[in-house]
Amino acid sequence: MGLATCLSLQSCSRPQAAASKSADPLQGKLVLTGSSTVAPLAAEIGKSFESKHPGVRIDVQSGGSSRGISDARQGTADIGMVSRALKPEEKDLKGFLIAKDGVTVILQKDNPVKSLSDKQIVDIYTGKVTNWKQVGGKDGTITVVNKAEGRSTLELFAHHFKLKNTDIKAQVVIGDNEQGIKTVAGNPDAIGYVSIGSAEYSAANKVPIKLLPVGGIAATTENVKNGTFPISRPLNLVTKTEPQGLAKEFIDFAQSQQVSDIVKKQNFVVSK
Repeated sequence: MGLATCLSLQSCSRPQAAASKSADPLQGKLVLTGSSTVAPLAAEIGKSFESKHPGVRIDVQSGGSSRGISDARQGTADIGMVSRALKPEEKDLKGFLIAKDGVTVILQKDNPVKSLSDKQIVDIYTGKVTNWKQVGGKDGTITVVNKAEGRSTLELFAHHFKLKNTDIKAQVVIGDNEQGIKTVAGNPDAIGYVSIGSAEYSAANKVPIKLLPVGGIAATTENVKNGTFPISRPLNLVTKTEPQGLAKEFIDFAQSQQVSDIVKKQNFVVSK
């Protein structure tokens, strides 16, 4: 009798357990693609969102802001990641600001050069200056590291310094920020440019790089926040149409105060 009672209780308990698991109405998978600057931030926000909603999976893939725009338009991604303002021809998409960031020049930590003027940076990237001793450094051939086409970091850098990508004489072309940081950290004669948030985070974690000022303004998250740093940008999530359901819930979460600690930990500026 006792066994029968036990079995009966067990069978009664199963539907309750199942009901508690499915009590959260949010279920399913979201695919995010695009900016390599936004991707690590979106991935961390995704982990936090998943912990609150066990039936949800957030799949984050990088590939550049252009991919984020294209995939969102074509419906191959639920949400695109774009680390710049939307262009006039992209206003058919819906944009949602989740953080702010800047772009700056980085050198290997042991490079004695402490700053470069805008003209010196232009001369290095166009091949007019090819040795560090020409700008106050040690004798050594400069390795110019450039971003690949379709990367918004390249667009911002080129726009600020009034460069065309065809004018840039690069020895190395990289994709995401992490690749750029690793390349410069491993080469004392290299120069590159990446997200300030990514670079600050790496430098704080003992990666041997240093961030150069731009226009005499130190490349810090704080200076992006106070609006003094000259190369800054919004970090956006984009959708083809007004988001609904799971996509809306995730974007609302990504814009909320609940993720401000995640944004700060990634060395980006909270948007609100």
